[in-house]
Amino acid sequence: MEDDAPVIYGLEFQARALTAQTAETDAVRFLVGTQSLKFDNQIHIIDFDDENNIINKNVLLHQAGEIWHIGASPADKAVLTTCYNKTSDSRVVSCAAVWRMPSDWETGNHESPDESAHNPQTLELLCHLDDSTHGNAACVLWEPMGDGKRMISLADNHALLWDLQESSTQATVSSTATLEGKGQLKFTSGKWSPHHNCSQLATANDTAIRGWDLRTMRVWSVRYNHSHDQLVLTASRDSRLILSNMVSISSEPFGHLVDDEELSEGEELHQEDKGKEPLKDSVVSTYEEHEDSVYAAEWSSADPWLFASLSYDGRLVINRVPRALKYRILL
Repeated sequence: MEDDAPVIYGLEFQARALTAQTAETDAVRFLVGTQSLKFDNQIHIIDFDDENNIINKNVLLHQAGEIWHIGASPADKAVLTTCYNKTSDSRVVSCAAVWRMPSDWETGNHESPDESAHNPQTLELLCHLDDSTHGNAACVLWEPMGDGKRMISLADNHALLWDLQESSTQATVSSTATLEGKGQLKFTSGKWSPHHNCSQLATANDTAIRGWDLRTMRVWSVRYNHSHDQLVLTASRDSRLILSNMVSISSEPFGHLVDDEELSEGEELHQEDKGKEPLKDSVVSTYEEHEDSVYAAEWSSADPWLFASLSYDGRLVINRVPRALKYRILL
């Protein structure tokens, strides 16, 4: 078999839920959840032997319902979450739960390769992540670099931050955020970024993608720079203002193109920086001059490098984009 030839594995049922086993760093392992209306649904544990180009499997029962989303704990290989549909009072309800695999689920513990498929074991329910007041769960996102004790569930137009207890048998909502806009907006997917101290979340709803600051799950103001849209201000109730340089969403990803006569004498001195590598998405600076919730931030209409922020206690702070970043953008 050629090195680049694909390896194909077929499931008995339809399936749409897939995740890598995040806490497993030695083996190539994926988890797949099935969707069946007639039979008990399953979770297939797929191990890929890269040296021999073959697949080994284990199968676990997921009797709660058809699986629409699956997520793996970043800290415990045996713990996972599923979002699934079940029938309640003649109507379909979307739920979410935390599960633990049996202690002997590891590949190789069965007498024959097909034993787990013919006699699958059942997952152990640890706790539900159901909050009926916030709608139906679409997906659960684990904190990527955490200890497996925090996660976010997206339910209709709500994002809920959950804290798991030490035994993972109880979960409580510590914060919420709401997707606002015209029409009946609903989250369809999301991804928790492992960068910037895991403080950023991207979500999708219909044809839109939105970014969230998770420091407090409450960002009061977001402002793009009107001249250089890669510069983004976010103000939140944790008394901080953050300036980010989001090159990936910029309309000028290669910098601002200017004529020589547009540059001042001081800016001409930085022409030698042109050979540097392109900028990357980053948090430029965190401003902590406020002592209360920062409710507003605005860019100056006269000077694109100057901005102001206002906190609830009446404090107005004016700051400037760091000069080094200004020159990098211009030059």
